[in-house]
Amino acid sequence: MLNCFYSLDSKNATLISIVLQDQFDLWLNKQNQLIKNWLAATQFKSDPGNMRLLPNEMGEIDQVVCCVSKIQNFWEVGALPFSLPEGNYIFDLAAQDYILFAIAWGLGAYQFTRYKKPKRLPAKLVFPESVDGKYIINIVESIYLVRDLINTPTDDMGPSELAEVTISYAKKNRAKVKQIIGEQLLKKQFPSIYTVGRASDDPPRLIDLRWGNPKHAKVTLIGKGVCFDSGGLDLKPSSAMLLMKKDMAGGAHVLGLANMMMQAKLPIYLRVLIPAVENVISGNAYRPGDIITSRKGTTIEIGNTDAEGRVILADTLTEAVSENPDLLIDITTLTGAARVALGTELPAVFSNNDALIKDLMVHANKVKDPLWQLPLFELYRDSIMTPFADINNASTDGYGGAITAALFLKEFVPDNIPWLHFDLMAWNLKPRPGRPQGGEAMAIRALFDYLCVRFK
Repeated sequence: MLNCFYSLDSKNATLISIVLQDQFDLWLNKQNQLIKNWLAATQFKSDPGNMRLLPNEMGEIDQVVCCVSKIQNFWEVGALPFSLPEGNYIFDLAAQDYILFAIAWGLGAYQFTRYKKPKRLPAKLVFPESVDGKYIINIVESIYLVRDLINTPTDDMGPSELAEVTISYAKKNRAKVKQIIGEQLLKKQFPSIYTVGRASDDPPRLIDLRWGNPKHAKVTLIGKGVCFDSGGLDLKPSSAMLLMKKDMAGGAHVLGLANMMMQAKLPIYLRVLIPAVENVISGNAYRPGDIITSRKGTTIEIGNTDAEGRVILADTLTEAVSENPDLLIDITTLTGAARVALGTELPAVFSNNDALIKDLMVHANKVKDPLWQLPLFELYRDSIMTPFADINNASTDGYGGAITAALFLKEFVPDNIPWLHFDLMAWNLKPRPGRPQGGEAMAIRALFDYLCVRFK
C-alpha cells in the first residue's frame, strides 16, 4: 500500500466535503453556526482548491471543506495530501468521482526521495468499499514509476540501469525480457540503434519485453530510451542539456503503461521495445553526413546528430511491424517543435488511422489526460529528402519539425498497421496540484482507459 492511502478502516477517517464553487453559499447555509462563524473568522474564500479544517465544539478537527470549480476538475484536490495534517481522510463522493479524486490525491502525494529525505509524510486517503482501490493504486504506482525513472539522473539511469528496471518489473508481472547489447546489435541487424549509442561507455541495447497469451490481440509499445542526449557532435548548449536525463521518458512511459496493463491482466499479447542509448561524444561518435543502412534497408543520412531519437526508432519500428501487431504505439520526447506548437503540458499525437484517434480522444477527455492531434502532412515529406540517401534524419528548414519527425517514422510503419505516435514533454516545469515539478507521465492514463475498454 502506498503511504498516501489507507484501506483498513474508514470509521475514524475525517470527512472531506467537496463543494462546488458556485454552490458554496447553499452548502454554507446548511451548516451550524459554529462552522459559519469559523469560516467567517478565518476569511475562507471558495476559490478552487481552497480548503479549511472545521472544528467541533471541543476544538478538534471535525471535517474538512474543499472547493472545486467543477466536479470534473479533480486535479484541484491534488495539494491536499501535504496541506492537510497527517491522518486518515475520506471524500464525500460517489464511487466514479471518488476514483478520479483519489488518483489526484495519490499523484499529489508523490515525492522523489532517492537523493533527498521527505520533509513529512502525506495525509492518507481511505478507500470506501464501493471504490476499486486496486485500480487506483495501479494507476498511481505506475505513474510513480514513470516519474521516478525520469527524475533519476543518467549516472544512475543509463541504458544498463533502465534494462535492470525493466527486468525487475518483468519478474513482478511474470513477463520475459531479452536484450541485444553492443555489437550484437550489428550482428542482429539493428545498425541504427548501435550507431547512435556506440560512443557511450554504457553499451547501446534493445530491451524486449513480452507478456500474455500469444493467441490474444497483439499490442506493441515502443519507448524512446535516450538516457542522455548531449546532441552528439552537433552539441547542445549547456542550457539545453540540463533536462536531457529525461530523453528516456518514452521508455519510462511504456514501462508505466505496460505495468498498468499487466497488473490489470488485460487479455492481450504485449510486447515492449525500448532502444536504450546515450547520445554522447567520443572518438567513435557518429557524424553529420554519415549514412546508415537501417534494419529495413532504408538508408538514412545524418543531417543532425541531435535528431537521434528518430534514428533509433527506425530499427525498432521495423522490428515491431514484422509481427503485424493489432495496435502499435510509440511514445517519445522527440522534438522541441511539438512543445513550440502546443506548449509543455499538451502532448502531440499522430496516427495513420482516423477512427483510432477519434476513439482515443474520447478517453483522453473522459479521464482529463489531454492530447492534441497533429497531422501527418505528406507535403512536408520533401523537407527530409536528400540526394545522397533514401531519407534525411533532419529537415532542411526549421518549419513543422514535429510533423517532419513523424513523417520520418511513418517511413517504417506500413499503412495497414494501426499506429499512434506521441511526442511529449514528460516534465512539469512548475508545480501544480497533483503534478509536482519534475518528471511527468502524460497520455498513458488516456491510453490505459482506451485499452481497458477495447480489450477488456
